[in-house]
Amino acid sequence: MKRIKTDILIIGAGSGGLSVAAGASQMGAKVVLLEGHKMGGDCLNYGCVPSKALIASGKAAHAQSRSAAYGVAEVAPQVDYAAAKDHVQDVIAQIEPVDSQERFESFGVEVIREFGHFISDTEVQAGDTVITARRIVIATGSSPLVPPIDGIDTVPCLTNESLWELRERPDHLLIIGGGPIGMEMAQAHVRLGSRVTVIEGDKALGKDDREMAEVVLKNLRAEGIEIAEDALASKIEGGEGAVTVHTKDGRGFSGSHLLVAVGRKTNTDTLNLEAAGIETTKTGVKVDDAMKTTNRRVYAIGDAAGGLQFTHVAGYHAGVIIRSMLFGLPSKAKTSHIPWATYTDPELAQVGLTEAQARTLHGDRLEVVRFHYEHNDRAIAERKTTGLIKVMVVKGRPVGASIAGHQAGELINLWALVLANNMKMSQVAAMVAPYPTIGEVNKRAAGAYFSPRLFESDLVKRVVGLVQRFIP
Repeated sequence: MKRIKTDILIIGAGSGGLSVAAGASQMGAKVVLLEGHKMGGDCLNYGCVPSKALIASGKAAHAQSRSAAYGVAEVAPQVDYAAAKDHVQDVIAQIEPVDSQERFESFGVEVIREFGHFISDTEVQAGDTVITARRIVIATGSSPLVPPIDGIDTVPCLTNESLWELRERPDHLLIIGGGPIGMEMAQAHVRLGSRVTVIEGDKALGKDDREMAEVVLKNLRAEGIEIAEDALASKIEGGEGAVTVHTKDGRGFSGSHLLVAVGRKTNTDTLNLEAAGIETTKTGVKVDDAMKTTNRRVYAIGDAAGGLQFTHVAGYHAGVIIRSMLFGLPSKAKTSHIPWATYTDPELAQVGLTEAQARTLHGDRLEVVRFHYEHNDRAIAERKTTGLIKVMVVKGRPVGASIAGHQAGELINLWALVLANNMKMSQVAAMVAPYPTIGEVNKRAAGAYFSPRLFESDLVKRVVGLVQRFIP
């Protein structure tokens, strides 16, 4: 048995683990990284990267059949589904070197391509190697959750991992789950020529602001996606090329393929956490605000920590624990400034509190300001006028922002900056945005906050009147 001693041991080479490895090694720490599967984890191989690549294929096909308004003749797109999947793999291949074993070894990281499990509170075994570490980071991510629906183990079932192996376009894709993954893949496939039915046990896009979600869902339905809400799957039957999903309310939905996208489960089952004195919760590893587990030498970050499941959150967690591990400085993670986006068309983005959450927390102190895309000149020019922004403001400071519309995922960046730095609406209003840009939506939202204060105020009008009368 080979034995290694190191400063930091990282279990998992997804986005969080790689961020810790890159930062810690380049700042002088001795780092060992374990990965028993693919470098880059879920985001590169099965999640963010391939899904956005397939969405881009769908967008290209959709543009061909929706061009008459721009003075360009419409044509029926000739979709080669296998070629679209080749595009997906090419995108992964272009990004792969950034997450590669070779790159991290060039930083001085010792990469061991084995799964690891705890054998004590300071030791992890990976294959025939035992690593003793001063600090250990659990960054094992999550996997698709396949719920125990009656019959699900008897029919062919796709997840966000196996979907990318499919080379023939589904004739009729059934999707159980109306969250971001389900809705993004629904739109991508309907644009590539599949019929699509989404079966959601509650409300589609239910974690987002309801008004904003409806903006997106209306457009998805208009594109031909059947969205069945309050339809809890109770039984699945059929076989290759013919699957039927029955719901508790007696409905039945039949299609050629089934994609399950109901959520994710943390990858902790094989870690033997008990040997290290590490407790878990229903959602993941139990951590405090500093991302420390019940074993003070061990941290858990990203999806493994059981909180918000986004790549950028894992990267954020990495920064939090590097400050603590390398410099011994206090560092805590928070969630109030974390944005997220769903990359449908139109996009859906959120940071901070939704309107409903803000009303519950702040009551009458809350002001909600709105601006609609239909009043943005660039949106008009590009015929992207569906959508709006809402900003929740308390005593002049934003506490949340919700955007549904073109480039919402880009626009939310400004509000993430504002919330992270506790900025005021006056600072956003002071920004000068180039004309004409979609980004003016943010500026105009800030203007909507101040407009009634300036244009509907009797005091302002009296002051202006006095200045005009008495100052030459």
